[in-house]
Amino acid sequence: MPGGTITLSTNRQMELIDITMEINKALRASGVGEGFCLVYNPHTTAGLTINEGADPDVQRDLIAALREMVPLDYPYRHAEGNSPAHVMTTLTGSSVTVFVENGSLKLGTWQKVFFCEFDGPRARKVHWRVMAG
Repeated sequence: MPGGTITLSTNRQMELIDITMEINKALRASGVGEGFCLVYNPHTTAGLTINEGADPDVQRDLIAALREMVPLDYPYRHAEGNSPAHVMTTLTGSSVTVFVENGSLKLGTWQKVFFCEFDGPRARKVHWRVMAG
């Protein structure tokens, strides 16, 4: 089962980073033409999601909506001070699974895979693995 790790650096406390191209590049190098790709984020203050990638306002709207839903000033008990990031990660999830067709992710017309940083800036890793078939 081909797989690997993508390393990235985030620049802001909260941001969505399109990692679709990096995953497709890794898939092409793996030689797997058909199957499923699992993309997994091992961090507890960052998530993964699939959403529209054509209009950057969608990314800004997602971050704004998450900030609205998850209070930054709630009396959290976690001493590290990043509880809102943990809650946002729970909302987005830590993995996505996508069909692989002709050596690339089989996404919809507007879809991209985004790494969701909620506690940056940081150095991060995302793991991927392809199940051929």
